[in-house]
Amino acid sequence: MRIKHTNNRSAKQEEPCTGRLLFEEDPLTEAIRGEIRRVVETILREELQIALGAKAYERIAQRCGYRNGSEERQLTTSLGKTTLAVPRGRLFGSQGKSREWHSSLLPRYARRAKAVDEAILGLYLGGVNTRRIKVALKPLLRDAPLSKSTISRLVSRLKESFERWQSRSLQEEPLVYLYLDAVSVKVRVAGRVSSLPVLVALGVRETGEKVLLELALRGGESKEAWRGVLEGLVSRGLPTPRLIIADGHPGLRAAIEELWSGIDVQRCTVHKLRNLLAHAPRHAHDAVREDFHAIVYADSLAEAQAAYQRFIRKWQKRCVGVVKSLLEANEEILTFYRYPPSHWKCLRTTNIIERLHEEFRRRVKTQAALPSEGAVLVLLYSLIASGQIRLRRIDGWRDLPRAMATPVVLACPGTWQATEIAMQMVPA
Repeated sequence: MRIKHTNNRSAKQEEPCTGRLLFEEDPLTEAIRGEIRRVVETILREELQIALGAKAYERIAQRCGYRNGSEERQLTTSLGKTTLAVPRGRLFGSQGKSREWHSSLLPRYARRAKAVDEAILGLYLGGVNTRRIKVALKPLLRDAPLSKSTISRLVSRLKESFERWQSRSLQEEPLVYLYLDAVSVKVRVAGRVSSLPVLVALGVRETGEKVLLELALRGGESKEAWRGVLEGLVSRGLPTPRLIIADGHPGLRAAIEELWSGIDVQRCTVHKLRNLLAHAPRHAHDAVREDFHAIVYADSLAEAQAAYQRFIRKWQKRCVGVVKSLLEANEEILTFYRYPPSHWKCLRTTNIIERLHEEFRRRVKTQAALPSEGAVLVLLYSLIASGQIRLRRIDGWRDLPRAMATPVVLACPGTWQATEIAMQMVPA
């Protein structure tokens, strides 16, 4: 059987040896590229005309200045590099002095359109390294220069934005709920790569919108570390939240108690279930999980309290460690029942902030270790500030006024009594 060969080139093919994909030139794109210079120059001339208050060679009393020739500038747009003739002009000033006109559409020293900078930063935040950014954007930017230092300068702008965000006032952030948790990242510190926690504070406004409040890299999750974060929020004017949702880390819990004694706290039920299972033999995991779910997925507080007591009576004889772990949380796994039922799903766990952690981990796993402590915080902040991680409103946000009106009750008397009795019955 003879194989028929053809010399026809397909629109998409692989270059031998290099593995690069070749595409035929797009006539439409090339035609648009040819019009970029004409369109941009027309826009700049019209902007200058408005600033001068007169057309070219027009002699009127309302004239605010004069044209002053033009200068060549190179501008990189999403369709590549273009050489422009940028018009110049001088505007009348006070006391007979004049000043040079500058375009507001094309700022001084700008060599790239904002859309290009946003595309570069978007790729960087998505985990693409410098070399791959250049390859990815080459079909669009054509011969435009895109060096490593260019990308570094763009990233430095993120640092400036982060510093402003970190020092902003929080007085206008009336929070209802506050989520506190930590995520571990690998970072190079003092010449060695270490896994350090980033302490995260995320709030829910009265409108239901989530807002990132703080990111702080610390050496651990001690009481002192968390207290420093919380005190920083308070010093910037953060009002006391209605409810705090957090895990059971002793350092975090102690810091909350010292700063906001008596505040409503909801312990993450997912973290607590993990603790219960850690104290139970493997063959009992399904039964422990089912009984615990009866507590945290009940239809009312009364049903949850009854399930809580059944759990203690059942497991204090079978597995003392499981009961001790449950009692350690006291009433803080049931706090969410005192709030609107439409909020129970988002209040019983720290899943809201865990979702951020998943995105953080997905981004940083593309690098063996981040180069510095500052780079970690800037990167994590930028993922949210750029919109790559979106924070939507919580479910049932229309019921938040009801949550604000919820009376403060430090304990549910019926369950506390059962808890105290059970603690006496459990062997030391």
